[in-house]
Amino acid sequence: MTGLFITLEGPEGAGKSTNREYLAERLRDAGIEVVLTREPGGTPLAERIREVLLAPVEEVMHPDTELLLVFAARAQHLAEVIRPALARGAVVLCDRFTDSTYAYQGAGRGLSLERIAALETFVQGDLRPDLTLVFDLPIEIGMARASARGRLDRFEQEGRVFFEAVRAAFLQRAAADPGRYLLVDAAQPLTQVQQALDVLLPQLLERHRG
Repeated sequence: MTGLFITLEGPEGAGKSTNREYLAERLRDAGIEVVLTREPGGTPLAERIREVLLAPVEEVMHPDTELLLVFAARAQHLAEVIRPALARGAVVLCDRFTDSTYAYQGAGRGLSLERIAALETFVQGDLRPDLTLVFDLPIEIGMARASARGRLDRFEQEGRVFFEAVRAAFLQRAAADPGRYLLVDAAQPLTQVQQALDVLLPQLLERHRG
């Protein structure tokens, strides 16, 4: 039995956290250890970096600063949570990972994809998710859901052009590697989204068994 690294990606308001919990319950029902985590964050130090990244402040954060903070948090997260969990055979369900970096800092901020790729290799080595679920929905629906949650964070305060670029990046990455990515229509009612996850479950159990 081997560990399985599953990431959940998508724009704001796509329901990643809710569906991560649902998938975790189904996997635990099958007797599998599941580790729920998120990015940026996942450890006390990485959560402190998350606070810096998400808090709206008067000083404008330079895109390079943002990128380096994201990967600093990721390095700590990998060392303290993700790699140990995979080594003991757990399924790791992570709300966002490096695909979000390509989407938000790459497409959204306009940073070089080559620079992101270099940091990805430096921080992660050859570790990549086994499966990435991309929860996709129209921008206006996602932002309405995010606004309904309460005060918007620094990223959620960005404009439509930014989020159109982010969404397009997720879709492009999913289309380029259908073997690793699964596109989920997150605009559907929650019950239908979770039915799609139920269909996926036998495949996940088989992959976890090796």
